[in-house]
Amino acid sequence: MAYTLPELGYAYDALEPHFDAMTMEIHHSKHHQTYVNNANLVIENLPEFSEICPGALLTKLAEVPADKLTALRNNVGGHVNHSLFWKSLKKGTILQGALKEAIERDFGSVDAFKVEFEKAATTRFGSGWAWLVIDEKGKLSVVSTANQDSPLMGKEIAGCAGYPLLGLDVWEHAYYLKFQNRRPDYIKEFWNVVNWDFVSERFEKKMTSCACK
Repeated sequence: MAYTLPELGYAYDALEPHFDAMTMEIHHSKHHQTYVNNANLVIENLPEFSEICPGALLTKLAEVPADKLTALRNNVGGHVNHSLFWKSLKKGTILQGALKEAIERDFGSVDAFKVEFEKAATTRFGSGWAWLVIDEKGKLSVVSTANQDSPLMGKEIAGCAGYPLLGLDVWEHAYYLKFQNRRPDYIKEFWNVVNWDFVSERFEKKMTSCACK
């Protein structure tokens, strides 16, 4: 089963003026495509993992041969992370309902959550991601990972664990054309394009599928 580059579902300029069209096009059609291509090269030599969906594969890295682990971790991780990222972007949605209530419960307020998320994104040294995750008990938290690691990989590999609801790419390729070295400005703009409808849907599905009640 070969991985393919997912469609965005919207035009490259759909997030203007917050995220610029050129960055979106290069990020999607070049960077993400490269992760897909490289992931397929790794999977070709691991037929026992070829039928596992990429998200599930990230939870099974302990079973991957050591000589293939880094390439799979980086490239399947990059594919999974970016596939979630594109779906998490849309202008004009509102944080509301059960997800908003859970954020207020676990962080104290929406503003307090944003402060914690922005700190995780800003202080991630070098390349990586900031995440809003939910654990098996339904508790929300903010974590960050290096490179293309995902909380799905677990604490032993990624340094944290949880089911990602929302992720922000803080690799320079995600923002440098518009923001140059001003990562905090990019992070602030992110709140204008979060697809809260999609994030809420992930939250509600996870709540119904785990022992969270």
